Amino acid sequence: MPPLNRRGFITASAGLGFALGLPALPVSAATHDRLIRQTLDRVANPEGTTFAEVASPVGDGYRLLTAGPGWPLKVREDLVAAQSGRDERRTPLAAFVQFTDLHILDVQSPVRFEYTHPILGSSAHRPQEPLAAIGASALVRRVNSLRAGPVTGRPFDFMMTTGDNTDNHERIELDWLMAVLNGGPLTPDTGDPSRFEGVQNCGSELYWQPESELRDRYKAQGGFPHLPGFLDAARAEFHSPGLDVPWYCTVGNHDNTPAGTLPAGTMDELYVGDRKLMFADDDVTERTAEAMTEEDRLGEVPDEVESPAAPGTVSTAALTSTVTPDERRAPFDTAGFVGAHLAEANTGPGPVGHGFTEENADGVDCFYTFPVAEGVTGVSMDTTTLAGLANGSIGRTQYRWLERTLRASSSVYYDLFGRRRTQRVTDELFVLFSHHTSDTMNNPLPDRRRPTEIRYVGEILVAMLKRYPNVLAWVNGHTHHNKVRAHTSSAPERGFWEINTASHIDHPQMARSIEIVDNADGTVSLFTTLLEADSPYQVDHGDYSADGLASLYRELSVNDLYADPANYGQPEDRNVELLVAARHPAR
Repeated sequence: MPPLNRRGFITASAGLGFALGLPALPVSAATHDRLIRQTLDRVANPEGTTFAEVASPVGDGYRLLTAGPGWPLKVREDLVAAQSGRDERRTPLAAFVQFTDLHILDVQSPVRFEYTHPILGSSAHRPQEPLAAIGASALVRRVNSLRAGPVTGRPFDFMMTTGDNTDNHERIELDWLMAVLNGGPLTPDTGDPSRFEGVQNCGSELYWQPESELRDRYKAQGGFPHLPGFLDAARAEFHSPGLDVPWYCTVGNHDNTPAGTLPAGTMDELYVGDRKLMFADDDVTERTAEAMTEEDRLGEVPDEVESPAAPGTVSTAALTSTVTPDERRAPFDTAGFVGAHLAEANTGPGPVGHGFTEENADGVDCFYTFPVAEGVTGVSMDTTTLAGLANGSIGRTQYRWLERTLRASSSVYYDLFGRRRTQRVTDELFVLFSHHTSDTMNNPLPDRRRPTEIRYVGEILVAMLKRYPNVLAWVNGHTHHNKVRAHTSSAPERGFWEINTASHIDHPQMARSIEIVDNADGTVSLFTTLLEADSPYQVDHGDYSADGLASLYRELSVNDLYADPANYGQPEDRNVELLVAARHPAR
């Protein structure tokens, strides 16, 4: 296909670099232009992807977004060399989309501790949080508009969301997740339906107060705007189109433990209670009567409160306010998480259970396999533990199940001593999915679902996967940044790729399409392309339409005081062709 005529824009924009909040381009504008044109010659349809354009912030202080230059396709030969002419020989085997770390959240929940954000950063409080559900629905629209992999044009087989689908494993958050992915109306509001009861109208300078004239730290340090009516618009009903393709789900630590870090079940009563931690002592002291209007006030502030980090102890570092209790905030357990996916009302575009089956219904073993396409099998792992801490690991039962699954469909494998073994079985190619990365699987705490089991860390799992040449890739999230890593081996066929994708709650709010291609030369290529939500780069402030709010979601995230441009990753972590040796490519 002919290349897009983008030379003038690319040449003018490519040198803006980090000043606009993007990593600096490692090449000259002319070279970048050439690489884009070469890329566009190789892909079927770049429109709507980061091949065509990428959101770029402009201006000083509080920045607005505009369309910036697209990213080229980088070929990575860490595992095996690329052979010429492969584009003419290639046969698409599968195409799918990865969502990760959507963090559909109840911003008014009592079990959120936003006052800790000066220490914990964006994981505790983000100015864009009230718009998480409508922002995710705009990502759904992007997938529906693309319909197919941008490189090969193969229709998407499915979407996989790799954990932290909810923020605080509340039942209402899970209901909203289902509405976003399956389609239908949802109202992202809890507590008192007549007013917002969260930190963003509490009169504290610690948080962005969008409807107040108070000069909070977000306005003072980041130039955040005054937006009357924002909170009512953010919690109003809207309609998600729902995905047009089947979707699957993997569990993350935020899907089964409080705040994704505390032991499961430790704060159940607080979820449905009427007390919410809002303020820090110094902050409360500094607030003035003028800043705390009657409309802002949420209740009487006590002198001290029980510490969430150590129940039973008293902390004077945080103070609470009264909020309207809501039974819909009750936490779900892993059985409830699986049950919601199995419910007929939540089937949407399918499949029934979204990967989970009745074998997973008790919530003990939340892992499964599913058909990606002919000759390709997907494996969804559960790397979480209910014992707490954000990072993960894998139990012995799941580890042994995974190895049995790989061995049953691998005609060649390597034993523990590195000896090559063969057997008469039909070969499959495997793509693994989990929430945690290999580097963040370092949590040794036992899981109460199987309390006597030893837990295996990521290094051990990687060593096992290298014994099975049919493993192509391990796709995951959790880190909130883009990173593509080659797991190499002395035998090229034993290497595989680890594909880690940024979140959709924090900047840069991206998803990733992955296309698997047989090159008919003993290699397989995985083309990964980063995707942005289908929302305008910029709208007038005060435009509270669905498009306007989805656009604002992105704009607020890039201006968050904790936004990190490093989350984009390097060029080799974004739009890439990943070559992998495949002794037995799919038929």
